[in-house]
Amino acid sequence: MIESRVQKAVELHRKGYNCAQAVVCAYCDLFGIDEQTAYRASEAFGFGMGQMETCGAVSAACMLAGLKTSGGLDAIGKTKGDTYKMNRIICDKFREKNQSTLCRELKGTETGKVLRTCPGCVEDAAQLVETYLLSN
Repeated sequence: MIESRVQKAVELHRKGYNCAQAVVCAYCDLFGIDEQTAYRASEAFGFGMGQMETCGAVSAACMLAGLKTSGGLDAIGKTKGDTYKMNRIICDKFREKNQSTLCRELKGTETGKVLRTCPGCVEDAAQLVETYLLSN
């Protein structure tokens, strides 16, 4: 059993990593990438891709799903379906828990009602990584 890294993801966020970086970097070694690459590759996904769209923590979990399910260049076109299915599961489960996957809705920028804090989103996305990407 792999030790939970949910708290590591939350700690990285507390240190200044954005929500996407915190999730990807907490698990990067388990998916075959170094932390520097993970940090740089996931930077643009924070703050809902910088535009308060899809939550960066959810985007990070989906990025890790691609690293797990993609067959890479040796399997061009053959593994997309599996990756998209895993993305759908991750997004659906996150939405079930938090009522949305959109950063602006989670933060309540239009309604004034915060559905989930950034650290909470990081925690939830990390738990989904462990449940759906590491337990299989």
